[in-house]
Amino acid sequence: MTALPERAYLTPEEYLDGETHSDIKHEYHAGEIFAMAGATDAHVTISGNAFALLLSHLQGTGCRVYISDMKVRIERRERFFYPNVMVTCDARDRDTDLYKQFPKLIIEVLSDSTEAYDRGDKFADYQTLESLEEYVLINPKRSRIECFRRGEAGVWVLHTYVEGQFELASVGLVGAIADLYEYVEI
Repeated sequence: MTALPERAYLTPEEYLDGETHSDIKHEYHAGEIFAMAGATDAHVTISGNAFALLLSHLQGTGCRVYISDMKVRIERRERFFYPNVMVTCDARDRDTDLYKQFPKLIIEVLSDSTEAYDRGDKFADYQTLESLEEYVLINPKRSRIECFRRGEAGVWVLHTYVEGQFELASVGLVGAIADLYEYVEI
């Protein structure tokens, strides 16, 4: 992700209007926008596999699953991100077409250029979402799923899965790790 040169401060409304007309996606950070880079085959495949598993699992529950073109808004931090996969079950999210504010699950597939950010500042921003119960990082280079769950007193607890099955407790999904990595060369 790179900053665009010489950009004036944009309001959230200006950003959203610009995104609806842009050929490329941008993340928004307190008035600044950052162009997003493309993704690898493994990145896209894992995101698609996660989306498909969740879509099938959540059918008929009222929860919605979104893949990388839907933004999450973190109002208190003045941020908009494009998570790789996101689940919201909150009726308030039906009121907004361009973004969601109340996800219960966010999944990011790691890349060399964003891994430190996904683990650091972005995770810190995501933690301010009171609705968020789970934040999942999936490594596209080796079989490794890191699931951070909000525990008692808001403490985030890490659960790591490397073989066999994984669990997404926020949505009650237990699945095979092999299904997330289907068609991915590790």
